[in-house]
Amino acid sequence: MKIIMLGAPGAGKGTQAKQIADKYQIPHISTGDIFRANIKEGTELGKKAKTFMDQGELVPDELTVALVADRIVKEDCKNGFVLDGFPRTIPQAEALDKTLEEMGEKMDYAIDVDVPDENIVNRMGGRRACVNCGATYHIVSIPTKVEGICDDCGSGLILREDDKPETVQKRLSVYHEQTQPLIEYYGGQGILKTVDGTRPMKNVFEDIIRILGA
Repeated sequence: MKIIMLGAPGAGKGTQAKQIADKYQIPHISTGDIFRANIKEGTELGKKAKTFMDQGELVPDELTVALVADRIVKEDCKNGFVLDGFPRTIPQAEALDKTLEEMGEKMDYAIDVDVPDENIVNRMGGRRACVNCGATYHIVSIPTKVEGICDDCGSGLILREDDKPETVQKRLSVYHEQTQPLIEYYGGQGILKTVDGTRPMKNVFEDIIRILGA
């Protein structure tokens, strides 16, 4: 079962991807993890990716696709995988399709976790992260026992730059411009399924399981 998770930043697709991977015993693949693993192992692709990342630039499509292609041919992907955060653009999606075609494979599902922008801004604005251990909370849905203090290590919490409303709005603009066209792309292939991401996480996961038919 080969699945792509779609959705705006903060829609909760990463959480759902991990749960799907656990339930079906297939790898959860995020481009960030692939970059880090290749850099750590010192592979040729990893070295190339690092030169872009060190300069604060996005890793080019061609290199990102090569890294993903290298990952999905590994033995643990023979029963499928969940892609999280890739593809982000139509050229990436087309390159992924071409790679899979060469392997005699194709994607089975593209699941869009749909959440309105307004909900995402509110949701991410309520996130808090521990300055020491990195644990994350939410002032409404996952509050700490003592306000502003991490349950795990007792350090203070902060609102990260990434979660500030103005930053979230920018990230959403990029998403709508670059990534949302993928919804039409996979809709055209007949593999797009949409779930209501405003529902509790447990219900969203149940909706996804129903779509996957198990």
